[in-house]
Formats: sequence, structure tokens, C-alpha cells
Amino acid sequence: MTTEANHVSPLAPEWLALPDDLNALQSPMWAAGVEKNDAGVLTIDGIAVSDLKEQFGTPLFVMSESDFRSRARDFKDSFDAAFADICGGVDVYYAGKSFLCTAVASWVAEEGLRLDTCSGGELAVAARAGIAGPNLGLHGNNKSDAEINRALDMQVGRIVVDSLDELERVAKIASGRGEIAKVMLRLTPGVHAHTHEFIATAHEDQKFGLSMAEDSTEEAGLSAAEEAVAAATSYASVELLGLHCHIGSQIFEPDGFAVAGEKLLRFLAAMQSKYSIVLPELDLGGGYGIAYTPVDTPRPPAEVAQAMAAVVRSTCDELGITAPRISIEPGRAIVGSTTFTLYEVGTLKTVRVDAPGEAEGQENVTYPRRYVSVDGGMSDNARPVLYDADYSAILASRDSDAAPQLSRVVGKHCESGDIVVRDVYLPADVAAGDLLAVPGTGAYCWALSSNYNYLARPGVVAVRDGAARLIVRGETEEDLLNRDMGVANV
Repeated sequence: MTTEANHVSPLAPEWLALPDDLNALQSPMWAAGVEKNDAGVLTIDGIAVSDLKEQFGTPLFVMSESDFRSRARDFKDSFDAAFADICGGVDVYYAGKSFLCTAVASWVAEEGLRLDTCSGGELAVAARAGIAGPNLGLHGNNKSDAEINRALDMQVGRIVVDSLDELERVAKIASGRGEIAKVMLRLTPGVHAHTHEFIATAHEDQKFGLSMAEDSTEEAGLSAAEEAVAAATSYASVELLGLHCHIGSQIFEPDGFAVAGEKLLRFLAAMQSKYSIVLPELDLGGGYGIAYTPVDTPRPPAEVAQAMAAVVRSTCDELGITAPRISIEPGRAIVGSTTFTLYEVGTLKTVRVDAPGEAEGQENVTYPRRYVSVDGGMSDNARPVLYDADYSAILASRDSDAAPQLSRVVGKHCESGDIVVRDVYLPADVAAGDLLAVPGTGAYCWALSSNYNYLARPGVVAVRDGAARLIVRGETEEDLLNRDMGVANV
């Protein structure tokens, strides 16, 4: 038995509602300045995606520079205002791992933010962009000696140490240079964010951070976190700035940040008292969520800032301590929604899938699911296969009055898991040559991109004031072959 079920498919997940208008953009998934023109073509700052495709090809990451700058300013202004009476404001570090190139690094600096890096390569981008060392931080659970030396060469503002072994290595390298390394200790406060297991980073059983649990070292009654504080204060080549935590990613509610902040403040106060030291800084990490689908409900920065400030204020008052200088590390929340990926549709096919009948006791019914293949895939967006991440999509090259059809947007790679958008309603007349746009791809898409199946990685176009320019050139076949040393270049 088969049925079309009035266009509402029982195969769709419960959260996926049938849109009132398939041609309408659903906020807040899109950057400011993205809209449909009278011809139904998606535009950004007035530039039609058809023109972008003609000039730059597809797949293509399309970013609003103005939207990026606005979101960066919003974080800086909101957190400065919320913490003004507590610690004079907040140091906002843009998490470069989400997406980094020299243009973005320059925007970050121009908007008054600092930059968080996680490797020597990201430090190299920062240096090329002219970012001053004191405005940089270096993360990473396994920094090489070369990366630590590079950070010291650049006089970075802080090295975030992830383990006791690394603390000893940083101290030894700095001592050998006759220098003092500015260090923060990354702790795991045991606050579990409601997110995918692989992006929840504050629980104990994972690679990041120093445990605050008392039985986390062989030394009875001493946590790894406290052992690190004691060690850091004993090294003449280390200046211990303070503590750091990061509880996960794609978090919508501020409660977890508040709980983690309170735990770290209590630990900070205990360490200051026990070791007669001052820890002047506390970093509460990032992980603020964005809207990938219509049901996602991100909080505005001001709301998150005020909730976190209330906890810091009350906890410091209760403990009778001077509030440390607070810092945060938003990445996705700044860049994620600034960008959409533009694809061209290729092949299409419809399959039949069994599902329980809608009436009680009814036998299984087969329903249609359409596969819409595009000219990119997991090489430009690995998040669905890595994290089961959900996205949305819209027909970008025209309007349509066709009926909605449950669709799965897939890539062109030789993997069954090569899914770009698992479930979305698209017009039934979508055809080869149409353009699709997937919003919310600014974070961790280009950054995780690959050359699987020898596909060239897409370029990134920044649009501002009606003008588009490449900020990252798309790769060519020549780029792919240049590193292949098997046959001499002819």
C-alpha cells in the first residue's frame, strides 16, 4: 500500500513542520541582508546567487561581512555592559577554530575582539593578519614544542594548558629561553551540556582539561586541577593568570555556563586562599548555539551575558573575593549564521520507505522520500556525518508554487553517510540545474573541509555593501596535484 499523505510525510522527524511558504526565508537561520528578490532569486546585499554562481562557481561559501562584524560587536558590547560593574568588562576571544582566514582575523581585531587559536597554523594566520601577540591565546591538548616556542616568540597573551604534562613542558621550554610563559589552566568542572557526546567537553571521560574531582590523581585528596595550581605557582618560568573551562558546543540555555562559572569561582577562591596567590582571570569558554533549523532557539548575547554576570556577581559577593577579569570565546555564535553554502542540483531520485500506518492496527505503508544530489557534500560539510547535525535548505534560484515534497539533500561522495540536509521540505519541481542554499554553514564547515574523492575545496566569498570578493580562493585541480610527488610535473 502506498500514499502521499497530503504532502506531510510520516518519514519526517517530529520537529520538522510543513512550511506555510516554501519560498520564504525562516529567521533566524539567515544573515541580515539575505532575502528573495521579485524574481524569487536569493540575494545577499542585493547580489543574486545566480550571479555569484556565474562568477565563482559552486559549491560556494557565501558570507556577509557586515553580519559578522555586527555579531562580533554585539558580543563585545553586551558582555562589556553586563560585567561593567563586576570587572570592568569582558575580553572576548573569537574562537578561530570555527572559521579563520586573514580577512576574518582582521575583522575580529577591528571590532575590538581578541583571537583564540589552537595550532601553529592558526598562529600563522594571526601573524599574517598582523594581530598583536598579547591579543592572542593558544589552546590545544597536545601542543608541540614548536607551537609552544612559536607562542613564546609571538608573546601571546596566554597559553591555555590542558594537562600536568603540558604544564611541565611549557615551564621547561620557557625556562630554557629565559622567559616567563603566561598560562591559564583548563579545568573540567563536570558540567554536562545537553549536546552531542563528541562536542560536550566538560565531563570527565574525555581528552580535554584538568579534572576537579578529588580522586583524579594518585596524590590522595588532591585533584588534578589543584595539583596543577600548586605546580604552576612553583615554576619560576610560569605566570599563572587564572582558570579556564569550556562545557561544550551548540548550547541554548545559559544555565550550564552559570553552574560552571560558580564552580570555578569557588575553586579559584579556595586556591587563592590556600596558596596565598591572586588569580586575576577566569575564562568561561564559548559554545553558544545558533539556529540551524526553524526549531532552534538561540539566545541573544545580552541575555546570556546578563545571566552569567548575575552568577559571577552573587558568587563573588558571597565568597568575599574580588571578581577576576572575565573572558569568553564565542566562535560559532559569531560566524555560523553569517554564511550559507550555495550548491547546484544534479541528479534526483525518489525511493519508497516503509513506515507504520497512521491508523491504529494499520499495516505498514510505503511513503516517498526524494534524494536531491548536489555538487558538494561531506567534503564541504562534515558535521552531519560527524555529529548527526541537522540543517535546512531552500530553493535559491527561483520561486516555486509546486507542492512540498520531503527531501534529503545529499552530496556526490562515495559514502552513504554523505548527507547535507537529512530532512527538509522542498518544492516537488526541484530539478537539475536549480540552486539550493543551506544556511548556517559559517562554522566548522570550511574548517573541517577535505579533498575526499579529490574534490577541490570551495572558495569563500565575502559580501559587503553590494560587492563580493573572494577571501579564500577555491582550490583547483592543479592545487590538488601540486603536492603529489609520484610523477614529476611536466
